Amino acid sequence: MRCTKVSVVGLGKLGMCIAAVLADRGFKVTGVDVDKFKVDVVNSGRSPIPEAGLEKLIRKNYENLKATTSHYDAVKQTQATLIVVPTPSEPDGSFSLKFVVEALKEIGKAIADKNGYHLVVINSTVSPGSMEGRIKPFLEEITGKKCGVDFGLCYNPEFVALGDVIRGLLEPDFVLIGEGDPQAGSILADIYKRVCMNDPPIERTSFINAEIAKIAINSYVTMKITFANLLAEICENTAGADVDEVTRIIGRDSRIGSKYLKGGLGYGGPCFPRDNIAFARFAESVGVKAELPIVVHQTNLSQVKRVIKRLGQLYLKPGTKIGILGLSYKPDTPVVEESQSIMLAKELSSLGYVVHVYDPLALEEARKVLGDTVIYDKTLDDCVKNVDVIVLATPWKLFKTIDPKGKIIIDCWRLLRDREDLKKNNQYIPLGMYR
Repeated sequence: MRCTKVSVVGLGKLGMCIAAVLADRGFKVTGVDVDKFKVDVVNSGRSPIPEAGLEKLIRKNYENLKATTSHYDAVKQTQATLIVVPTPSEPDGSFSLKFVVEALKEIGKAIADKNGYHLVVINSTVSPGSMEGRIKPFLEEITGKKCGVDFGLCYNPEFVALGDVIRGLLEPDFVLIGEGDPQAGSILADIYKRVCMNDPPIERTSFINAEIAKIAINSYVTMKITFANLLAEICENTAGADVDEVTRIIGRDSRIGSKYLKGGLGYGGPCFPRDNIAFARFAESVGVKAELPIVVHQTNLSQVKRVIKRLGQLYLKPGTKIGILGLSYKPDTPVVEESQSIMLAKELSSLGYVVHVYDPLALEEARKVLGDTVIYDKTLDDCVKNVDVIVLATPWKLFKTIDPKGKIIIDCWRLLRDREDLKKNNQYIPLGMYR
C-alpha cells in the first residue's frame, strides 16, 4: 500500500507541524482535534499555535490540509492515522495513556467499519511496554480485527525542538520506527522517504526497543546538558577559566560532540525533564537502580540556586529591582513548562526583590504561572530601563541588542559581547567564567 492520504489526531505543538509538513510534501491531510476552535482556525488557513514558519506552510498548502472534530470521518477517508496527543506524566513518572486511549476508541470504530488495511501510528511518547501490553490489544478489541493482518500499528516518536520543529521534521538525524509487522513499518518508512529532504537513516525495530530508545536519548541529552553546567560552575570558581573554551575543546572529540554542550541554566520544557524521570522509573520497574538520571534531575533543579547564590554575593537589599530577560524554557517558543527562568522569577520574588520580566513570546504564558508576583514589562527597553539588575536567563538573539548602561548584569549564557566595554560602564558577571 502506497499511502497518499493521512489523518493526524491532535493539532498541538507537534501534531499541527506534522500535518502541515505532510501537506507540503504532497499528502492529502485531515487534521483531527476535539477543540473546534483549532479546527476552524486551520480551515481558515491559519495556525492555531505559534511556531516558526508554520502559518506560512498552512497557507501555502491550503488545498491539501483540512481539519475536523470527527475521528470517524477522518479515518474513513485516509489510509494512515498518526496519533499526536498529550501523554502527561503520572505521579510515579510514567506516561498516562488516557488521551491515547480516548483517541483509539474513536479511531477503532472507523477501522472496524473499513475494508482493507489501515495504518495506526503512535507519535506520542509512551512508557516502555505500552505498545505491546496495552495499545495493541486495546485496538484489536475495539476493532474486532487482527494487528498485522487487518491493520498496522507503529510507534514513531519524533526528536524535534520547539521553535525549530518544521526543519526537524524535514531534516531529522534519523527516523525511529517501532513496528508491529513488516508491512506497517514499510508503509511508514515509505512516507518518511517522501517527506524527509535529507535522506536520513531509518531505524526499524520492535516496539519495546523503540520505546526504550526514545526516553533513553532524551535522558542522555539531559546528562550532557547537566555536565556542561557542572563545567560552567567549575570555571566560575577557577582563575582564568572560561566554560565556552572548555566545551569547545571537548566537543571536538567525536565521542562527545558539541550539541547540547553549552553551560548556562538548566534544561526545561515538555520533554527533557519528564523523559529523564520516566527513564529512571522504567529502570527501577525492571529491577535496575537508576541513580544517574535521578542525580541529573536533582542537579538540574539546583541551577536556579546557583544564580541566586551569585546574586547573593552582590549584597542586594530587599526591594532591589531585578529584571529577568527571557521566560520561555528556550528561545523561539512561548512554552514556559519547567522553565528555569520561571523558577528563578518565583524564587527572587519570594526573597523580597521587585521582579520585572520580559520575553518576546512568553509573557502571557508566564502570567498564567506567575500571576501578580512580578511586573510584566511590555518592551525589552522598558525592562532594561526599569531595573537595577539584569539577568539574561533565556538566550534570545534579541537580547544581544540591549543597552544596559549603569546596570549589574548576570549573563547566564554569555550572550553579550564587547565584554571589556560592558565592564567599563556596568558590573558585568558572565556565568561560566571566573569573576
